[in-house]
Amino acid sequence: MALIALGIVVAWAVVVFLTPLIAPYDPLGQSSATLIGPGLHHLFGTDELGRDVFSRVIWGARVTIPYSVLVVVISVAIGLVFGGVAGYFGGWVDGVLMRLVDFVFSFPSIILALVIAAALGPSLRNAVLAIVVVSWPTYARVARSLVLSAMHSDFVTAARLLGPSSIRAMAVDVLPNVLGPMVVYATLGLGDAMLTLASLSFLGLGSQPPTAEWGSMISGAEQYFDKWWLALFPGLAIVSVVFALNILGDRLRDVLDPRLLTS
Repeated sequence: MALIALGIVVAWAVVVFLTPLIAPYDPLGQSSATLIGPGLHHLFGTDELGRDVFSRVIWGARVTIPYSVLVVVISVAIGLVFGGVAGYFGGWVDGVLMRLVDFVFSFPSIILALVIAAALGPSLRNAVLAIVVVSWPTYARVARSLVLSAMHSDFVTAARLLGPSSIRAMAVDVLPNVLGPMVVYATLGLGDAMLTLASLSFLGLGSQPPTAEWGSMISGAEQYFDKWWLALFPGLAIVSVVFALNILGDRLRDVLDPRLLTS
């Protein structure tokens, strides 16, 4: 299953990088062949404007996947800084930063993301910002727990006795022991970020027409329930990527978690 998941992720990565070569039609190109079912000339059929659904799904990967990766990268970076500082220094610093995390956690994440995106205005950039705001506390709490665990290790205690600066001690002694588990959480979180981004686009707060994006494509198919291909194929694209990332994240956890290796 891990190999299959890795193959799916690699395949979508290739699609993202080679989109212009793979997509047979212009994703914004309209024609008179409207609402035609899947066939030889249009593998995934056409939409209400005669646009090729297969091409739009391919081009949608270039929007949904990179923006989801951007969300996770920014969230992990912020979470590492806040969680690392809180776990390393402790005391009142830990208390203040963790209360900020608790404040964000006190709101339902999707509701808070909706409020922020609606307040900032519908666009992909604002949707990314909204998801980052609700995502970084999770990584901050995980980073803090990992740093606290590493701080009690003998080698970190010995290194601190040598008197290095706090920044050097965190970068050299603590951070390498935190990155592995954070990669696992980031891989699992990437699927959640993708679902949230697609949800905001579905509600009209993310990608705006005529941009090809999986969530907005499903939203546009709402009024054509009998044209099953309009929502099925972008939905399957989301399912395939999220499923593969979850399987891959579980396998990475098994490989990188030393407690599982020794059990």
